Amino acid sequence: MAPPPLKPMRVDAFDFDLPPERIALEPASPRDSARMLVVGADGALTDSRVSDLPDFLRAGDALVVNDTRVIAARLEGVRVRGDAAASIEATLIRRVDDCRWRALARPAKKLKAGERIRFGETAESRVCLLAALDAEVEEKGDEGEVLLRFEFAGAALDEAIERLGAPPLPPYIAARRAPGEKDRADYQTMFAAEPGAVAAPTAGLHFTPALVERIAGRGVSLHRVTLHVGAGTFLPVKVRDTRDHAMHAEEGAIDSATATALNAARRNGGRIVCVGTTSARLLESAADEEGRIHSFARETSIFITPGYRFRAVDVLMTNFHLPRSTLLMLATAFSGLETIRGVYAHAIEAGYRFYSYGDACLLIGAEHA
Repeated sequence: MAPPPLKPMRVDAFDFDLPPERIALEPASPRDSARMLVVGADGALTDSRVSDLPDFLRAGDALVVNDTRVIAARLEGVRVRGDAAASIEATLIRRVDDCRWRALARPAKKLKAGERIRFGETAESRVCLLAALDAEVEEKGDEGEVLLRFEFAGAALDEAIERLGAPPLPPYIAARRAPGEKDRADYQTMFAAEPGAVAAPTAGLHFTPALVERIAGRGVSLHRVTLHVGAGTFLPVKVRDTRDHAMHAEEGAIDSATATALNAARRNGGRIVCVGTTSARLLESAADEEGRIHSFARETSIFITPGYRFRAVDVLMTNFHLPRSTLLMLATAFSGLETIRGVYAHAIEAGYRFYSYGDACLLIGAEHA
């Protein structure tokens, strides 16, 4: 099930200029009132709304959503070195084991290996030790990455993180406004069930119970898979050639019953409609050369760029992504470079809202054989 070798492609092919006012700082309300640009298999564009999604689905289609749950991964605390205290912010990016996480620390230059951080405390105050969460800096890496060993482990650590942490809003939102309590709900899909993500599968943010009910009424089945989205989803590709990019790994799972149901839907003429690039990456990781989906329970670092032949995904619903991002590359691989350039130019001109809290597009692929 290994993907084919990557073809060479310049990363600057995925650049575009976005006016800052096009970056959505809040989600649409209600969620399914967001705009949706529908892209036909022939490249034709139709301006629509997420609430109209059932009109573009057919009886027998299978809708696949990511049920990962975003944890409160942004922690604030202090590093105490003798009498000198320094404020530290850490964003958890990857769990290593029951008590250790890799994190991005700011300012990392104030930390040394072996030092301790007390989260839940500020440099100006002292809290009850029982309400705090201590961690040791085991390692320092590049670009602010640290390995933290927490005093708690397992469920106790998960509870402490949820209690003391805040939603890890993307940097293009957090840099322009302070995260609020409302983001705890806004930055979570209605399908969220399995804790582990440090970024939301943002296409799923558009769904409401009423929309799901209408989709079911069209004879479309709903299937849940899990891909714990990592912080690498926000990072631009910094190399010049896509072949030189080291893709981040994320933990995923598809159970055997779901794989069987998706294969049956496609065998009976239905399309697999992936909600988000995360669901698409997971299904493509689990599909063989003939497009059969298998159960899956491991990490995937699949990197999908133009030239990739999709084996399991027929329709892709996704948001508008950052320039030079692996998510934009996946969407381009699905619909073609010129089509996606036209899609993004139209979306910018027509006032669509971009990125995590922004609008959606529905990419309809060619009918599978």
